[in-house]
Amino acid sequence: MNKLPISVCMISGAEAARIGRALGSVSGWVSEIIVVLNEEVGDGTEQIAVSHGARVFREPWKGHVGQKNSAMAKASQGWLLGLDADEVVSAGLREEIFRRLDEASRPTPYAAFRCPRLTYFCGSWIRHGDWYPDYSVRLWRKGTAEWGGINPHDKLAVRGKIGKLRADLLHYSNPTISDYVQKMNYFADAYLQWQLKEGVRWSAAGAIFRSGWRFVRAYFLRAGFLDGYPGFFIAASTAYSTLVRHSRLFEHLQAKEPPSCERRKSR
Repeated sequence: MNKLPISVCMISGAEAARIGRALGSVSGWVSEIIVVLNEEVGDGTEQIAVSHGARVFREPWKGHVGQKNSAMAKASQGWLLGLDADEVVSAGLREEIFRRLDEASRPTPYAAFRCPRLTYFCGSWIRHGDWYPDYSVRLWRKGTAEWGGINPHDKLAVRGKIGKLRADLLHYSNPTISDYVQKMNYFADAYLQWQLKEGVRWSAAGAIFRSGWRFVRAYFLRAGFLDGYPGFFIAASTAYSTLVRHSRLFEHLQAKEPPSCERRKSR
């Protein structure tokens, strides 16, 4: 198989259990793989990445946006493919990328491409609700984009036209419900820091409305009910995590020493 002029750009923490599957889906048909690894990782992730032909750079954690921009800056090929350690390029997506980047016969007018992301959760592929199609820009021409957004929700800002790929990027996030739940505090903490930095004002109505809306949108308007019980769980837990995220600022503003529970002694 001929290799495409693509640099795969990945950031990673301790991902020895998953990174091999991700890199195995691209090694052999891309020209370069770059992995920016957190400097403290020692679980074997680096050795697995190297075995798939990756160039590994250990760096201190700078946040999702900073880390991804660092990986992108090291790329040498004309096209870049952003990939997470819990993602896999499906055979269909690989074939579609080959067709779109066949610039020798038909140059593409696009600066980047977005693709749907299909998530595996609780033994099922989730094909409805807020989790699908979950379009993300993952393939872009070098020099036309940079990572931005609010950590940890990074977003690629592209200068130019964006095309659409039809095949799925497979997502193996949250192997268990416990893993999923544990991420709620991480995202809530990051969101609180952004709110404090931007001087956001807290609103009870906003917190209540947003959480309720997320359930209605995911379960009813986006047909999450078609995914069975996993679809209900995702909609309900998304609503709850939204409530937690938008309540952290309230908690921060109310922080003070609790009153004493002891009754005052009569004289």
